[in-house]
This record gives sequence, structure tokens and C-alpha cells, in this order.
Amino acid sequence: MRRTILILLGVMLAGVMIAGAVFVHGWSASGPAREDTPFVVAEGDTLKSASSALEEAGLVSSADGFYFRARLLGGSTGIKVGEYSIPKGASAKHILAILTGGVGVSRFVTIPEGMPSILVYERLMAAEQLTGTIDLPAEGSVLPDTYAYDKGETRAAVLARMQGAMAQVLDEAWANRSADTVVKSKAEALTLASIVEKETSVPAERPTVAGVYSNRLRIGMRLQADPTIIYPITKGKPLGRRIKRSEIQAVNGYNTYSMAGLPKGPIANPGKDSIIAVLNPAKTKALYFVADGEGGHVFAETLEQHEANVRKWFAIRKERGI
Repeated sequence: MRRTILILLGVMLAGVMIAGAVFVHGWSASGPAREDTPFVVAEGDTLKSASSALEEAGLVSSADGFYFRARLLGGSTGIKVGEYSIPKGASAKHILAILTGGVGVSRFVTIPEGMPSILVYERLMAAEQLTGTIDLPAEGSVLPDTYAYDKGETRAAVLARMQGAMAQVLDEAWANRSADTVVKSKAEALTLASIVEKETSVPAERPTVAGVYSNRLRIGMRLQADPTIIYPITKGKPLGRRIKRSEIQAVNGYNTYSMAGLPKGPIANPGKDSIIAVLNPAKTKALYFVADGEGGHVFAETLEQHEANVRKWFAIRKERGI
């Protein structure tokens, strides 16, 4: 009798050990996911509800099995709200690590330097994973950069980050401005920086271009910046043709060919470097610049020098059939 009891106890112990081994093995064994699969943990989801959703999505074989293994073997860290990508064949252990790690799928929207607000608006509205609507951002209020966002986040929230970043950069640049800057306010800094941004794509030239425009403003000379002609026509979008003489002569709040001083506001969203350039312009006597045919510009102190540079540029254009 005693021998029989010992045998039964041994069998039961072996069964428990086998069951335990199966239980533990199921924690790290490959899962049923046949391909990388998106999975969302929404606000208010719990480990229990997520376990059921994982089973429904075919990412775990058993909701109860996943839940109990996670409770016993997965530690005390809770799952985090977010959108995740569950890899093909991910084990229960791997899945829980993803959901508790909080590193979800990354989505980005990039605002290039010099992009006008109408295009910022269109880019945000075209991002299908964002929600809600926004008004057209004030020109010059958005800092060009790459911004991460989550699926379902509001466009207003992303725009607020962009505008907050601009406010911070502008505050810091203003605090470190040079005594040589010609602008008298942050608003003027943004306006002049937007012109510098549109006039050159060569980073090293920005302080010099800013210096040229600063010199012109000091002596009351017109800025004569082509982008200020285009802005009131297209709101910053490409014109797609040559500027007409009537447009050069047009009188409005932006055209710096028909008025002295700064436009009434920015003509684009300038980048950090252009803002810093305007607030710390290069010390130069140049009053003119024209394209050099190689992507940059050549600068001149006198009109005679400038006209000679213009003739060279026209010759380059003619040679290229422009």
C-alpha cells in the first residue's frame, strides 16, 4: 500500500514537473504570428483585455495562457499605450517585452527649411494617421525639423509642438543676438530670416546674405528680394514661371521691389540657422549678390561690381540655354 502511494506521488510530481516545463516553455517558444503584425494598446486597456486582443489577432495561441504566463513570469511592469509591431513568430515573452517597453511604431513628418505655412498645413492634413483639423498656421510660426507622432494623435498637438519649438529657438537666438543686428524685434527677426532662407540654400552663405540685407535696411535701400514678389501671389508655393514686370511693380505689403524696409510679415518658415544669421549677421560691406552658377552667390560692394557679376550670370544662363 505504501509503495503504491509512493508511486502515485511520484507520478503526480512528474506530471507537475512536466506541466511546469510546458508552461515555462510556452513562455519563450515561437508564437503563431505568421507575419509582422501591428497591434495597438489603447488608453484603458489592461493586460487581461490585451491578452484577449492578442488571441483574436492570432498573435498568441491562448489569451489565458498568455495572461497567466505574463503574470507569473513577466514581472510587474504594466503595458503601455501605443502602436506596436509584433514580429513574425514572436514568443509570449517577446510580445510582453514589446508592450511594456513602450517603444512603438515611429511615424515622422518633416518640415523642410523655408517651407511656407500653406504647405505645412497641406502636409499635416495629408498625414492619414493624424486626427482632427487645424487652421492655417501663422507664417513663420513653425520650426522646420522632423517631428515624431503617434497614430491617432491630433494634428493640433503636432502643430503645437512645431510652434513651441520655434518659440524656444527664437527666444534663445534673441537672447544671444549681436549688437550688429538691424532687427528691432523677434517678429522682424522672423521676417528677415524668412527672406534669407528663401534666397540661399547654402548654409555658409546665410550670415553674409543676412549682412547684405542688414546693410540695405540701415541705409534705407530696398531689399529687392524676388521671393517677396512671389509670396502674395502664391502664398509661398512655387510660381512655376518667370516673374512678370507688372508683379515686380505691384504695391502690397510684401513686395520689397516697390517699397523700402521689411515686408509686413514672414514669407516662409525659416530654419534655426537663418534666424541666428539675421541676429548675428556677417560683417560685410556688400550691398549686392547674384547667383554664381554653381548653386551659390557672388557678392559685391558697388553697383558697378554687381552689374559685372550679373553679366557673367546671364552669360552662364545663355550658355546653358536658360
